[in-house]
Amino acid sequence: MLIPCTLGDTEVNKVLPLENTAYINSCSEFIVENIRSARRFLIKSDINTAIDDLKFHLLNKHTKEYELSAMLTCIEDGKNIGLLSEAGCPCIADPGVDIVKLAHSRGIIVIPLVGPSSILMALIASGLNGQNFAFSGYLPKEKTERKKRILFLENLSFKQQQTQIFIETPFRNNHILEDLCKYCQANTVLVVATNISTESESITRDSIKNWRKKTLDLNKKPSVFLIHKY
Repeated sequence: MLIPCTLGDTEVNKVLPLENTAYINSCSEFIVENIRSARRFLIKSDINTAIDDLKFHLLNKHTKEYELSAMLTCIEDGKNIGLLSEAGCPCIADPGVDIVKLAHSRGIIVIPLVGPSSILMALIASGLNGQNFAFSGYLPKEKTERKKRILFLENLSFKQQQTQIFIETPFRNNHILEDLCKYCQANTVLVVATNISTESESITRDSIKNWRKKTLDLNKKPSVFLIHKY
């Protein structure tokens, strides 16, 4: 089971179908990026099983490829296992891809459950091209490389009339916004979608020219950035 999680401190029943809980209750083991937050989400989901009776496998950027196989052992015994995202949908800007690939190679049925994706929700709310778009994940940390990447994506957007979408670690959001305003052309459109699906949700669209006049603090606020040069 590929189990989406809430994107923030939101009630589960506001953003996830009730049917998801039934699927979650069929799992006795979970593959997670962070055990503490996974336990918190499952408790909020009002599951039937006591949280201490569940088994968790940790899957993050430090997990070795040879460790993946053991995570699927329970399926050989006829049990279900859930891949739980840290926020939003598994396998999108999330380390779950390798375990899903392994499951397919073993003929294991993979079931994606319905849930929020900040990337898609930001796109549909942006007013930018939803017929042709690309998600580039995280931009480079190093400033020179980040500048090159921003200019490349802006140019690609113009050539292909393609919306370019990317994200950043929340504590670096302000730096990304500053760089976009500094390096992108004045007529390029920038949309910043922050805290999607929460009470503090904010989606702002404007030209770079006008963004340069704004004051917006994105520090530690999960955000999605979308640009399109026309």
